[in-house]
Amino acid sequence: MLAGLLAPRLARRGIHYGWVMVGLTFLVALASAGALGILGALLLPVQREFGWDTASISGALALRLLLFGLMAPFAAALLQRYGLRRTVVAALCLVVLGCILSMAMTAPWQLWLSWGVLTGIGSGMTALVLGATVANRWFVARRGLVLGMLTAANATGQLVFLPLAAWLAQHEGWRVALLPGLGACLIAGLLFWLLGRDHPAELGLPAYGETAVAPPRQATGNPVRNAFGALAEASGSRVFWILFVTFAICGLSTVGLMQTHFIPLCSDFGMAEVEAASVLALIGVFDFVGTIGSGWLSDRYDNRKLLFWYYGLRGLSLLFLPMSSFSFYGLSLFAVFYGLDWIATVPPTVKLAGAAFGRDKAPLIFGWIFTAHQLGGAIAALGGGLSRDALASYLPAFYLAGVACLLAAVMALGARVRPRPAPVVA
Repeated sequence: MLAGLLAPRLARRGIHYGWVMVGLTFLVALASAGALGILGALLLPVQREFGWDTASISGALALRLLLFGLMAPFAAALLQRYGLRRTVVAALCLVVLGCILSMAMTAPWQLWLSWGVLTGIGSGMTALVLGATVANRWFVARRGLVLGMLTAANATGQLVFLPLAAWLAQHEGWRVALLPGLGACLIAGLLFWLLGRDHPAELGLPAYGETAVAPPRQATGNPVRNAFGALAEASGSRVFWILFVTFAICGLSTVGLMQTHFIPLCSDFGMAEVEAASVLALIGVFDFVGTIGSGWLSDRYDNRKLLFWYYGLRGLSLLFLPMSSFSFYGLSLFAVFYGLDWIATVPPTVKLAGAAFGRDKAPLIFGWIFTAHQLGGAIAALGGGLSRDALASYLPAFYLAGVACLLAAVMALGARVRPRPAPVVA
């Protein structure tokens, strides 16, 4: 009802309701990513309280990333089958429940259940797939810019809460550090339930950039069958596998490695946890600029060449990291270059998937590509912990990630999309 009242008033002022959906989705992405992004900052406080080894704790975070990714293609099907509002609210409830239950944990299996299973499934029900779905349903013009904005919210939310979380964990305990993110999730869920809508046609509107109101396609069938059907169709495409592998390297070099192990890495070199978290927050600030800029560029330039530069520069920045001397100023220089490229790969990847597979199927297929992203992240989260325990150093994992990014840069140039045939008018 509220959306039905608000949409005509905005239309009279020349504002399309799609921008309200962008704002709501931005808030959901920022809140859920913020609630979960701080878990890497809590690794050391949890380890100090319970005495668990690094691999045990990072294994739970790896499980979260793995489930996060495995849920993505089914999340796209759930969004099609049950709508945006119900799926988003259910996802945020699982995230909040997992974090609340973790406050009473006493054994590693409870950590794996709360931080691993519940938050992994909950965050995976929306993730980047929600932003891709909103952009494809509500926008024809400015779609790349919208993708950049929503991707920036997801990535930046993972980082900007970190200094506050690190400070709270240090002074009030890691349980208190979870509260700001949980409160943001509750507010975002309530607003999305009240104001969110599934399709512009529900409000009698065309998608932004179109003139005719297109009735929404009704999803039929089992969501799981639909997701696997999309995978079967995409698996014969060379473009799909290039995007799948390069996006796995994207996850390996961002959320799996940096978000999970950057603060402990800096701690090994004598930097305080709050300062290291501030560097991550600085990365988040530059990521916000870089990812929105990437969305703008993806509307105007060859997305394959954009991916080449993004992966190549990220690889070089990771190889530079050990030479930063791990001073705050040296890491700040790293944060600028790495942050501009933190997850700028998403808009070109989504645009290439849309060009290769069409608007209707692109969210489902991007769900599988995003699965690769989180598989790579899970490997890096677990591998970084194993490297620290076995070799007493995180640096081998960071060097391997840098080399993998350079390989991804070369692979991205091969993702050439053939023009889709125009539909035949009867």
